[in-house]
Amino acid sequence: MAILVVGHKNPDTDTVASAIAVADLFTKRGQEAQAITQGPVAPETAFVLEKFGFAAPEIVTDATDKKIILVDHTDISQTIDNLDKGELVAVVDHHKLGDVTTPNPLEMWVWPVGCSGTVVKSMYDFYGVEIPANIAGVLLCAILSDTVMFKSVTCTPQDKAAVEALAKIAGVTDTMALGMEMFKVKSAVDGTPARDLVFRDYKDFDMSGKKVGIGQLEVVDLSMLDAHKEALQAEIEKVKAEGRHSVFLLLTDIMKEGTEMLIASDDPSVVEKSFGVATKGEPVWLDGVMSRKKQVVPSFEKGFKA
Repeated sequence: MAILVVGHKNPDTDTVASAIAVADLFTKRGQEAQAITQGPVAPETAFVLEKFGFAAPEIVTDATDKKIILVDHTDISQTIDNLDKGELVAVVDHHKLGDVTTPNPLEMWVWPVGCSGTVVKSMYDFYGVEIPANIAGVLLCAILSDTVMFKSVTCTPQDKAAVEALAKIAGVTDTMALGMEMFKVKSAVDGTPARDLVFRDYKDFDMSGKKVGIGQLEVVDLSMLDAHKEALQAEIEKVKAEGRHSVFLLLTDIMKEGTEMLIASDDPSVVEKSFGVATKGEPVWLDGVMSRKKQVVPSFEKGFKA
């Protein structure tokens, strides 16, 4: 039975690319593995997969009686259902450690870099396995996506070095042009239902015992979302009403390098506690904030404890 390699719910490009690459690497190391996702891929990811000749992985949502490798997350709220009824054999990630635990030792690669794809590149190097050109391509795109073309505070020298090396393997001569292609696809919102936009890149977190959802839409120009903000605000209110204390939607302007945050919360004062910006629930602008992982989640965790 193949080991299933899976990223977080609401899969993004890093989750899917890393799953594909880790499945390839483990298979070549003699442990048959298969990449899966927990749901449909987003438009940016679909663009990347098509560009490098991959079909979207099969959707699987239950880990019962299966061997599992987690990529790009270690939080139970984001992971595959019934993980405790399967066997977790490895983790590859670049986030804080979550609340997933195991009864047995496991292979674990968790590095403080901007993308799981950077970690996977180093795994290939460590095991002396050659990276196929098409896998190098999707990993390259994952790093560009997660680091917002190196503009995010999460970006490290290791991410930049990995992109340079992967581009040579993949035959990509202009990585920034490829990045802009990706983000134009990612920015396309017209005709997409508000709920799909909220959940395009969305994660639930436990903040001091409260369930908090944080979604993010990255666009090349925030004005692209002007006609959608009212519907997005109404939708996050609905998502909050489904059993959450708060839902925040980050509307990130890649070129201006900042984020407008839409708010639906039982206690909007947590925004001021977290970011120093007062609000009664109306949107706030967070200059220089681009990373949910490094700038938003840690700030909210402190705010919810205050």
